[in-house]
Amino acid sequence: MSVLDPFGAVQWFRARVAETIRDTVNGEQPAARDPRPTVERDPGYFGPDSVTWRIHQDSSMLVGGLRALFLQTMHPLAMAGVADHSNYREDAMGRLARTSSYVGITTYGSTREARDAIAEVRRVHRRVVGVADDGRAYSANDPHLLTWVHHTLVDSFLRSYQRYGGRPLSRDDADRYVDEMAVMGELWQAEPAARSVAELRQWFADIRPELRATAVARRTARWLALAPVPLPARGPYAVIAPAAVGLLPGFVRRDLGLPMPPAFEPLVVRPAAFALVRTLDWFMSALPVDAPAA
Repeated sequence: MSVLDPFGAVQWFRARVAETIRDTVNGEQPAARDPRPTVERDPGYFGPDSVTWRIHQDSSMLVGGLRALFLQTMHPLAMAGVADHSNYREDAMGRLARTSSYVGITTYGSTREARDAIAEVRRVHRRVVGVADDGRAYSANDPHLLTWVHHTLVDSFLRSYQRYGGRPLSRDDADRYVDEMAVMGELWQAEPAARSVAELRQWFADIRPELRATAVARRTARWLALAPVPLPARGPYAVIAPAAVGLLPGFVRRDLGLPMPPAFEPLVVRPAAFALVRTLDWFMSALPVDAPAA
């Protein structure tokens, strides 16, 4: 890089910022994204022409991932498993890195890498068993709870991309995304997953009677809203968190105690989040193809 080459200086700066973002999200976990459409490499369960690759390499995933965590607290059995067995309060960034790595490997890894990643998490889940406060037994490998987690992720990533993604998504592509992601439910040995947006919406309508905000769910939601992230990430997180909350159904925000003034979300949160997400994508696009991004 030369001081007489302003374009090179900008590219260098973008790459350094992108590396910082990547390292903050990934930690020491394996690279979370490797979108190289080479014929020599097994493209995994999706491939470069999939809607899944298009959505999952967009920075709106950060909003969608956090939205999924808020939503998942609404199932009492899923929340009990997290409360009893997770150390997310002590290792928030480690949890983020592991989740980011899992999503990246299952999206962009080979079929074997994806299956191995899921098998490893299922092995860890064998220990996540117990009894919730209401007396019901729970298991993290329960097919019904696995379907809940799967659908919360798919719904959250889709809604986040539709609001903050870089390119418009047609109805057909939205259906295709839900259909493509159904293979993950099969690999997890979950209940049959939705194959279209309409099926996904109906599934959430059907499961609503099972959902309620327990006391621990409300505490967890408040913690997520104000999570103690590293100092460089606090500004972006202060935008991403309300953007994630703004994508939740109204009854979820109400029950979890996450109020938001009606005009604040469309007039303040959305413009700020859109600008942040698109800026993050601008930085991340500076990384070379063989340097996987976050």
